[in-house]
Amino acid sequence: MKTRRDFLTSSALGAAALAFTPSLNELFAKSITKSGNFPKRFIFIRKSSGLRPNEFTLPTFSAKEKALEGGRKAFEADLDKHELPKWMRGLEKHKEHMTILQGISSKMSENGHYSHQSTMGAFNSNRGTITSLKRATIDFELAKLFPSPVGHVEFSFAYNRTGIVPGFSVPAPYQKNYCYADPQTALDDLFKCVLNPAAIRSDNAMLEFLRSEEGQKLTSRKGGEKLNLANHIDSIQNVSQRNKKLIAMSGGIAKYLPKLAKIHANGGAEASTPEKQEAMTDVLLAAMISGMTNVVTYTMDTLNTPIVGLPGNESDRVGIHSLGHNERFSGVPAEETRAEIRKLHFKQIDTIIEKLKAAPEGNGNMFDSTMILYFPEGAETHHGTGTQKPYVIMSGKNCQLDIAGRYIRLPYYATQGHQTLGNLYTTLLNAHGNPIKHYGDLDSDMSRLNIDQMGPIKQFMR
Repeated sequence: MKTRRDFLTSSALGAAALAFTPSLNELFAKSITKSGNFPKRFIFIRKSSGLRPNEFTLPTFSAKEKALEGGRKAFEADLDKHELPKWMRGLEKHKEHMTILQGISSKMSENGHYSHQSTMGAFNSNRGTITSLKRATIDFELAKLFPSPVGHVEFSFAYNRTGIVPGFSVPAPYQKNYCYADPQTALDDLFKCVLNPAAIRSDNAMLEFLRSEEGQKLTSRKGGEKLNLANHIDSIQNVSQRNKKLIAMSGGIAKYLPKLAKIHANGGAEASTPEKQEAMTDVLLAAMISGMTNVVTYTMDTLNTPIVGLPGNESDRVGIHSLGHNERFSGVPAEETRAEIRKLHFKQIDTIIEKLKAAPEGNGNMFDSTMILYFPEGAETHHGTGTQKPYVIMSGKNCQLDIAGRYIRLPYYATQGHQTLGNLYTTLLNAHGNPIKHYGDLDSDMSRLNIDQMGPIKQFMR
């Protein structure tokens, strides 16, 4: 039997996913407006322990390009005229969609070991403290622009957890998101309308009771306790609304139901890291292709996520934190092991692109309107400071930004023309219908130097 705590805990995901979701009819009408375009889709993939800028440089740079790169001077290069670094070649066949972006800074957010919610919101989240979560993160802002029945979905392999756990996104000020920590839980909850519709109807009756009961307590609470209770009440109501919409869609959703291997039952304790990643990617794709969501955030790992079954280190339980301090596993240099971890991530990106390309949409396919952003949770290294935050962006032909097929290095930190995390996120929002003047906090050091840091990256706008 489910207790009140069970319901409040599991329902928290719904607050994050549906905080701004309108009715089902409005959803589909709004998604396919604007000259008949299909909704844009965004997948944010977070990588822990930093991504070193030199790992992204192209081995076939000319002497001039090497000099510009070495001096961190702004320039661009066509990817079709260059080879990719070895670890990136799993995406070679998709190079026309690729952008390697260097030079973005993120000093207004937390860097170093963990970024918590800050890297998605361009603010300092004070290690995830509720009162520091001052705005909805970029993924939720984009989900508002392209609504869907579930709104936003978050997956995470952080800390080797299972079930539904606290996430790294923010649906609204002072609210933490929640996420799926293992593939089976994600499948069971997202596809409950197909797997167990009777349970949803039963849950909704209990949810309505809990919403009424908890609401009566709200007037007697104060401060943080009142805020937490209000968030729980919103969670309960939003989960109930989400469930009703998914039941109405269940016939269409059923044909996209993924099948997971038995090894993923009960949290998948015996599954290897590659097996877990492949299964989670299957659930991610099913949720997106079925129309449940247009925006996903996927934390591939954190410092405490054990890597098991890594090619070249199959017998090891690789520690990402130890790799950050150059520890060897099975005698393999840390640099090579880090590259293998990134190759696993790129294998999942390749799977996402291939399967979205195979999904028809209008006169093209679903990837045409999709953007995938792969980036470090912190910044440029294990103990990053935030002066550089490399990105690999994969974007379909309907992408609203003019960036595909290029290596782009922007002016270095604290020099004229430099661009921050806030500028990048402002660009995404402005290009997709949100005219916000600037998203995110400003960099205090750059402000003291009177360096303009407001607005979008104009050269990226179509």
